[in-house]
Amino acid sequence: MRFDLIDLRLVLHVADAASITHGAARAGMALASASERVRAMEETLGAPLFERQRRGVRLTAAGTALVHHARAVTRQLELMRGDLDQYAKGLRGRIRVYSNTAATLEFLPRTLGTFLAAHPNIDVDLEEHPSTEIVRAVASGRADIGIVADAVDAAAELQTFPYVEDRLVLVVPHRHPLAKRRQIAFREAMACDFVGLPTGSALQDHLDGHAARAGSRLNLRVRLPGFDAVCRIVEGGIGVAVVSKAAAERCRRSMAIRLVSLSDPWARRHLRICVRDLGSLPAHAQRLVGHLGGISPAAR
Repeated sequence: MRFDLIDLRLVLHVADAASITHGAARAGMALASASERVRAMEETLGAPLFERQRRGVRLTAAGTALVHHARAVTRQLELMRGDLDQYAKGLRGRIRVYSNTAATLEFLPRTLGTFLAAHPNIDVDLEEHPSTEIVRAVASGRADIGIVADAVDAAAELQTFPYVEDRLVLVVPHRHPLAKRRQIAFREAMACDFVGLPTGSALQDHLDGHAARAGSRLNLRVRLPGFDAVCRIVEGGIGVAVVSKAAAERCRRSMAIRLVSLSDPWARRHLRICVRDLGSLPAHAQRLVGHLGGISPAAR
């Protein structure tokens, strides 16, 4: 039985995406090539790795066993790269980071930029996910580092470290009836038309969940990929939106929008860094945790 690292990484991508199509895209591989590699592995093994379903794939028992060992192999490879980094500058390290919407769009771009500029041999795979999914991914080894909201109960086996404080606020047009309000409950704001983030966005799913628990649903006029685009459409009077306060304050400097505080307890969040075990992370991943956790308030 001969599986190379490309095979193992492809299996991990397919397993994480629950789709051969999406797994191939994450691996930077054409679908036909990925399908052929999976087929060849299954023929070599003499057992199917994935159960094909109408929507994606699911791991078989053999696939689950292979994924377990593939994670161990790739993790050991990253540990080797980290240990050799001080001697062999040609080696590249890769860190898998899962983050919620606010950190992905507002806080991480600047801090990751300075980290990557200082470490040209380290690459980062950043994916946006809901905090609950991030905890599961870090606990299972699918992600090295997670950024989650503190409202999520991190698994007991995870280590967490403070990152930044993030508040969610309601953004309204400058002359909107709610513009004079200092504070409002999310339930009260739900009567308005909303501007939202794309389907699958961790924050949008979070807001949709709170709307559902209130017995209603948001009337989304349009979905846009990013806080800046959302605030720009709000400025045009299309609707209101819930975004990170840091993003809203930045956009307010150039847009005719107003910020209204949300009175709901869940609107105030402390984002935290979570890892399974800091000491067992590759050296380059440990450096990124230190870099994120060492941000001064002024730099945030």
